[in-house]
Amino acid sequence: MSFALADNRQNGHDDLDARIARAKAEHQRPSSANSMAETRGWSIAIEFVGMVLVAAAIGYGVDTYANLGTRPFAMIGMLVLGFAGAVYRAVQDSSQFDATPDNDMKD
Repeated sequence: MSFALADNRQNGHDDLDARIARAKAEHQRPSSANSMAETRGWSIAIEFVGMVLVAAAIGYGVDTYANLGTRPFAMIGMLVLGFAGAVYRAVQDSSQFDATPDNDMKD
């Protein structure tokens, strides 16, 4: 019984080069269009969360420091307005990004 070790293979040097080239091709970094889309998606998500949190903080500040007797209604109202503004802005940004033809993934 004989065992084939890596040094005893008869595949040749070209076969190894071909396998290395295939492995490198499979594990290449994403194209710039893919990374641009991912970056834009993160930008929209962070902006969405930021708008909601800032609006809630403004409402909390109005409730706490203005002494208008509106506790917790100013915060709830600002939270709703912040959410509506964030949705509007996300839809607006997404539609502008979708209109650009170089964003499409190539097969």
